[in-house]
Amino acid sequence: MKNIGFTSLFLAITLLNFSNTQVQKEFKIKTIVIDAGHGGHDPGTIGKKNKEKDIALKISLKLGEYIEKNLPDVKVLYTRKDDRYVIWDDRANLANKNKADLFISVHVNASPSPSVYGTETWVMGLHKTESNLTVAKRENSVILLDEESKARSEGFDPDSPESYILFSLSQSAYTESSLKLAAKIQEQFQKRVGRKNHGVKQAGFLVLWKTAMPSVLVEVGFLSNTNEEQYLASGTGQDMLASGIFRAIRDYKNEVESIKLGAD
Repeated sequence: MKNIGFTSLFLAITLLNFSNTQVQKEFKIKTIVIDAGHGGHDPGTIGKKNKEKDIALKISLKLGEYIEKNLPDVKVLYTRKDDRYVIWDDRANLANKNKADLFISVHVNASPSPSVYGTETWVMGLHKTESNLTVAKRENSVILLDEESKARSEGFDPDSPESYILFSLSQSAYTESSLKLAAKIQEQFQKRVGRKNHGVKQAGFLVLWKTAMPSVLVEVGFLSNTNEEQYLASGTGQDMLASGIFRAIRDYKNEVESIKLGAD
């Protein structure tokens, strides 16, 4: 009986250790995909002198450099590193195929009012206001650019509120983690970069739809605001915004991995 009891205890400890090892592996941030919004024949938002696709790319590349330099244990992948058009679901597929732990999509905002400025970070979810839906519609209009994009959208209509309800639950398993990262990004933008904070918001974005990991879409500013366009187009502004996103990722990584260590 003693031998049986000892064997059972040994087996339980072994299984517990194995379980902890699995949890630790699960919570390790190893791979991050950076997605520069739009590109190629899809310019995105257009300001007086600048296009969203160009600013998003420059900030994305700077963000990748910060991560590679300061977090050498993290692998960085890009959906694009130059001015090319990438179909929306190929962006998610890249992240899923490489089992990425985070997906960061960088975009630039616009508003009918030229006085609006500041940053906001979005996660996949059901829009709660008409303005949230408007932003999602603008970003999702990319599927109208070519027939292949339309074919891959599985009948999604960017102008139909009902379409957003149908796929807004797809990221529910990662909503809490996505919200946590988004909050850290906004905090860095406000406290360290000095940008106006429009907060963390939820809506249905095609580029986040099929990602199987915590994912955020970052609107780094408004090209429709002349002063903010100048800031977004400047090397200093791009450096500050990229470093703000990096610091949020670093803090999120440290927090998640400290929880992992607590499981021992």
